[in-house]
Amino acid sequence: MVTHDPYEEAKKQLRQAIELLGLGEEVYEILAYPERLLQVRIPVKMDDGSVKVFIGWRSQHNSALGPYKGGVRYHPNTDAHEVIALSMWMTWKNSLAGLPYGGGKGGIRVDPHKLSKNELMRLSKAYFEAISDLVGVDQDIPAPDVYTDPQVMSWFFDAYAKVKRGQYFGVVTGKPLDLGGMQTRIIATGFGTAVAAREAAKKLWGGLEGKTVAVQGYGNAGYYAAKYLAEWGAKVIAVSDSRGGIIVPDGLDPDEVKKVKNETGSVINYAKATKKITNEELLELDVDILVPAAIENVITEANADKIKAKLIAEAANGPTTPDAEVILTQKGIIVVPDILANAGGVIMSHIEWVNNRMGGWITEEEAKARLEQKMANNFLRVWDYWQNKLDTSKYNMRAAAYAIAVDRVVRAMKLRGWI
Repeated sequence: MVTHDPYEEAKKQLRQAIELLGLGEEVYEILAYPERLLQVRIPVKMDDGSVKVFIGWRSQHNSALGPYKGGVRYHPNTDAHEVIALSMWMTWKNSLAGLPYGGGKGGIRVDPHKLSKNELMRLSKAYFEAISDLVGVDQDIPAPDVYTDPQVMSWFFDAYAKVKRGQYFGVVTGKPLDLGGMQTRIIATGFGTAVAAREAAKKLWGGLEGKTVAVQGYGNAGYYAAKYLAEWGAKVIAVSDSRGGIIVPDGLDPDEVKKVKNETGSVINYAKATKKITNEELLELDVDILVPAAIENVITEANADKIKAKLIAEAANGPTTPDAEVILTQKGIIVVPDILANAGGVIMSHIEWVNNRMGGWITEEEAKARLEQKMANNFLRVWDYWQNKLDTSKYNMRAAAYAIAVDRVVRAMKLRGWI
């Protein structure tokens, strides 16, 4: 099996954007590496009295547009290269969304399912204390990512408050409501992906009505993407999680499936499913819209020629390798890239951050409306650039998105005298 280094894939994507924009090698050299990478060792006292040491990272890729912004993930396979790649993708995502942020990302190599709640709390607080000199309201603002949630953000917030001796609500986003968070942040990534898919469907078919959908990954992003696509007229016929997937040809109820997953641990226990499938099989289903919402590098050169969906909306970060996308482009498959499709989370994080700094001013209704409008406008901007400024037979939507995003960062670097 071919393995893919996400950092090498991220550099390939950057190289393509640099060449498309006609920029020099010095620009590539600046943007191919993070401004700062911190690795921390985190000793944690376990419930049985033993001490276990975990390794964590925070990558701060680029700050030309503003403070670093990006989540923190807990995963047993996390490493420095993954975190660097994700921080680079956050730079482009924030730039493309027009946010006043650079790109950052963090991670701890841990399987959080194997820790008790108290162990997870001690790990989270120790990690944030270890990186506390590098984060701040105007410096670096972490948020949830894979296997982290509002509770983890609460522990981060508390650790920072104790170290810095103050209540800095804007130091993290994705917090619970009682600590300055917003309800809309919970739905933001999946909702935003659904908006992007809806806008693409309007361009391709005139709308979502009756279009079939498969969603790989039924966590937060996958569930809300499925929920809103179904509400807007699409038919979600297949979903999956880490234990496998299911097919319901007549369309499934996203809320029912979510309830089954919550109660039994997996979507595969959904009684109305007509067939169980693997995650690999889900990707190759004959559907109109495919939403990869799990992990990176699931669509590769090994399976790209088997993809039958006409539209792919990337809810996950980096689910499609550059080599695979060449094949998809040749097949005429439209890919709404991750830095566009899944930007709802960071757009909503910006709204939460601004709201914290204003003392809690915006309503949930206003926040959701702003999020939807921002996602729709961003999609249309990328689509128009792709259609009107690029050779669509040669370049895809990702090329257009990267061109817009990288260009904005480079312009900011020039204005600041970096290049």
